[in-house]
Amino acid sequence: MDKIKVMIIDEQALFRAGVRQALSRQPDLEVFECDSTQNALELIEANLPDVALLGSDLASLSGIELGRKIAQYYPNTKVIVLSPDPNDEELFEVIKTAAVACVSKKASADELTNIIRRAHSGEYPINESLMTRPKVAKQVLNQFRGFTRTMEGIAAPLTKRETQILTYVAEGNSNKEIARILSISEQTIKNHVSAILRKLNANDRAHAVTLALHSGWISPEAKPRRVSEDFDEI
Repeated sequence: MDKIKVMIIDEQALFRAGVRQALSRQPDLEVFECDSTQNALELIEANLPDVALLGSDLASLSGIELGRKIAQYYPNTKVIVLSPDPNDEELFEVIKTAAVACVSKKASADELTNIIRRAHSGEYPINESLMTRPKVAKQVLNQFRGFTRTMEGIAAPLTKRETQILTYVAEGNSNKEIARILSISEQTIKNHVSAILRKLNANDRAHAVTLALHSGWISPEAKPRRVSEDFDEI
């Protein structure tokens, strides 16, 4: 059984250690830490965690802003914001980042583990918070009325690694070949391709290449040759 990869991003060493110790007892979780927001995105790029536990009270960079960047650039990594005491204003800001949950740092290990598993399975526990926060629910409705229609069809920009991989795809390389070229695992390549398709709202690899070429995200010199052979590699 594949484990759920969880990255803890918080500048408080004792808190990170406590959360890691509590979560590491779960056989289905693989937990690692990030002690600095400065290289958090780089570590996510390298490890592609399933879930990022993000402290909202970070000193060097707003946890809210970092959460927004993670959701934008790495949509396959579910963001769970950990707050000392989330009030209505903070919860509203967390919702706008596309985080899947906002959990109190006082939550028990069992509660946090349950939220992580639900987030990994595609649930959005943060929606339940609106049921008990009518003021926040009203803010969300007012702020995002018509938002879905306005943003429809707009794709998130690709990371440098994703652009590199999509270029290799356009040149006709299979996942296995790209993994060999970049000296990383084939599963990592598959994860990147999945993120690319989601960001571009593409049906398959060939569609993603076409969209990227038309948008100028990859060079026209990278002409598709054997992409159609790789549809089943996603």
